[in-house]
Amino acid sequence: MPPPHHLVADDSLYGDELARGALAGEYVVSEKLATGGCGTVYRAQHRILGRSAAVKVMHRELACSPTMLQRFVREARTMSQLRHPHVVDVYEFGQLLDGRPFYVMELLEGADLDWQIRHHGRLSPREALAILDPVCSALRAAHDAGVIHRDLKAGNVFLAVRDGHRTVKLLDFGIAKLVETANSARATSANQRVGTPSAMAPEQIIGGTVDARTDVYAFGVLLYQLVTGHLPFDGVDRHETERLHLEAPPPRASRQAPVSPTLDAVIARAMEKQPDRRHGSAMHFLSQLSRAIQPSRTQRGATVTVRRAVAIYVEAELDSVADAAALEHQAAALDSAERSVLEAGFRVLLRTGNAVLAARILPEPSPGSEVARDDALTTARSISRSVHDSTLHLRVLVHADDAAVSTLRGEPEVIGGPLTRLSSWPRTATIVV
Repeated sequence: MPPPHHLVADDSLYGDELARGALAGEYVVSEKLATGGCGTVYRAQHRILGRSAAVKVMHRELACSPTMLQRFVREARTMSQLRHPHVVDVYEFGQLLDGRPFYVMELLEGADLDWQIRHHGRLSPREALAILDPVCSALRAAHDAGVIHRDLKAGNVFLAVRDGHRTVKLLDFGIAKLVETANSARATSANQRVGTPSAMAPEQIIGGTVDARTDVYAFGVLLYQLVTGHLPFDGVDRHETERLHLEAPPPRASRQAPVSPTLDAVIARAMEKQPDRRHGSAMHFLSQLSRAIQPSRTQRGATVTVRRAVAIYVEAELDSVADAAALEHQAAALDSAERSVLEAGFRVLLRTGNAVLAARILPEPSPGSEVARDDALTTARSISRSVHDSTLHLRVLVHADDAAVSTLRGEPEVIGGPLTRLSSWPRTATIVV
């Protein structure tokens, strides 16, 4: 094997960053992309081939820890050995002159799923399936190789864009667990509590035995988050979140979003407290999810139609540094706006950290349709007048357009269409504030 490549750091110029133009063997490092708990990722380019890449360098303060070194090496080795189209490809491994390890991997352009949910809200079940399908495929390869991910969450699913096409990538095998036999996804002792509290299975929380069904539990959490825009359990601190995972039954997604009871059942089974009551594998979970969103004979009678509807969009932006008090004012303003639209007969389609989108189906062309539009404007104006905080800028828009409407759950409700895509709203959308 060729000797390991070396990176050169110039701390006098860039602190803990690599100097621009520093060498990683045949790669030129140009800029810092992100910093995480274990290391920093830089953009790089192959000197001869011009191929873009990413270089992950371990943090200096962690390099003296044998445990963290082992974790860093394991992450690179696992991703390299899986060689799966939905797992990041690792090209090389080496170390800095000061001893810190690094590895070179394919460069991803895009955003992770956590960012997608926070900025664009929940997904339809079909959109969720399109993302989870490749993630399940990647996990199946990992499980077949005897690797349990143990940290499956929205932040570790990356929506990469290449040549105009989206590719889903599963990230961060840093705390992955190798089971005792290569082709077994059965039990091995974790011996420690590792993972993200909001997505940890009960057996992870108590430091018990983990297997493929531990990742299945995280799939249930992720599916709930995708279709509702919220985590199923989100306590005030780590201890409360863990207690909810250990004791509370999983909430029904259908109470938060227009999804069917069959989807509730898929999530509930994935999030069973006892592993032997969950889906037996990632692919079984995927097959049940796929079946749940296929229209049954009963559902086919509830066809999706196109109707005119009116929407109110409320955006609350902070004018100053987001301290705790400012964030509380922002949340209170959005809570008030949400109550107002609900009282006016609207259904909330999207709620993010700084915005609310709600819609109401308009009556068929008649005098009642004009009255409904006027009511929407009245509601929007009352929302705009309700905020008296000079540090908070409230923007309220009203727009009427075509919407996809379903009667799956009895009452007609907006589930998609042009009205729900804010990017398609014309400049003629009524701006109340």
